[in-house]
Amino acid sequence: MARFASLAGISAQIGYKRRPGRYGGKPAVVADNTLDRQFEVDAPDKVWVTDITYIRMHEGWSYLAVVIDLFSRRVVGWMFYWCAIWEWGAVLSTVWRRKPKHRVMIHSDQGSQFTGKEWQSFLSKHNLDASMSRRRNCHNNAVAESFFQLLKRERIRRRTYLTRDAARHDVFDYIEMFYNPTPKHTNNGMLSPVDYEMKQQKMNEAGV
Repeated sequence: MARFASLAGISAQIGYKRRPGRYGGKPAVVADNTLDRQFEVDAPDKVWVTDITYIRMHEGWSYLAVVIDLFSRRVVGWMFYWCAIWEWGAVLSTVWRRKPKHRVMIHSDQGSQFTGKEWQSFLSKHNLDASMSRRRNCHNNAVAESFFQLLKRERIRRRTYLTRDAARHDVFDYIEMFYNPTPKHTNNGMLSPVDYEMKQQKMNEAGV
């Protein structure tokens, strides 16, 4: 059977292989790991984590960058793109959307898009402080990694989208229509990220 399947060009679906791109090399600028796995945060817009994953389409590879607020585990910013210059768009859109009143720590891995002097300058201009995981230690960015695992398992695993628009629409539906407003998180006292933030806002307004 295996020989016939091979002749017919049929293969098992095993998910994505290693992310395309270059590996290794010495990063230009590395920030301290200030977060140090302290994932419990007592207020919104104090600590964000960001990461990038890739999505396969018939047109080629596209990339999804997300920003997650550790307070509520809400995806507070994201961008779907296919060109390397847009990695920072998710962070910039988060700043515009959330308008934080104080400096925000933003934690990432040591990917090349986060270790250049341009990234440090970008953070400085937008009142953000960098924190970075150590190399080969995914646990330091476990919240972002966990979100991507859920996204792939529940929605995009083993899919090859016909177009970028189809992929972007599916990602929007998962994040904005499902993940943020619906699933209950133990970290949030069994509330969704949106409900947990609304509860915190009401408490602040009531002076609790």
